[in-house]
Amino acid sequence: MAAGATAALAFLSRESRTRAGGVGGLRAPAPVTMDSFFFGCELSGHTRSFTFKVEEEDDAEHVLALTMLCLTEGAKDECNVIEVVARNHHHQEIAVPVANLKLSCQPMLSLDDFQLQPPVTFRLKSGSGPVRITGRHQIVTVSNDVSEEEESEEEGSEEEEAELCPILPAKKQGARP
Repeated sequence: MAAGATAALAFLSRESRTRAGGVGGLRAPAPVTMDSFFFGCELSGHTRSFTFKVEEEDDAEHVLALTMLCLTEGAKDECNVIEVVARNHHHQEIAVPVANLKLSCQPMLSLDDFQLQPPVTFRLKSGSGPVRITGRHQIVTVSNDVSEEEESEEEGSEEEEAELCPILPAKKQGARP
C-alpha cells in the first residue's frame, strides 16, 4: 500500500506542476479573461432589423448568447416571425427563423444561451412587434503578456518543488497503558 500511495502522490505532484507552470520547461497556457455584458434590442414596425457587430481589429473572441425573445407592451395578437441572419461554417450568409411569437399562445421563448458569432442581424420578418431580444455579449481575451515578475515567481516555485522531501507514512505508536 505504501508503494501505491507513493505512486499516487508522485502522480498528483506531477499533475499539480502541470497545472501550475508546466513540467520539464513546458509553459502553461496564457491567462484567459472573460467579460460578460448584458445585451438587448427591440424590433418593431418602426425598427424592423438590428445588427450586432464588433470591431474587426479586436483580437478577442466575441460570442452573443441569446437568452430570451418576448413580446412587449403594445403587441397585437398576430404572428411575429423573428429571423437571424449570420454566417455559417463556410462563411456564407444564412437567414434562419428562430421564433414565431403570438400574444395569445406563445408570447415569449427561452433560447437557453443560443450562441452566435458576430456580426448577427435580427429581423422582424412578419408582424409589428414590439419584440424584445435579450442575452449576453461574452468577450474572451487571451493575454500573451507575461511579466518578468511572474516568470521569476514560476522559476522559484519550480525550484522549491524540487527541494521538497517526499511524504513518508506515519509511524505506528505503541499501545497506550
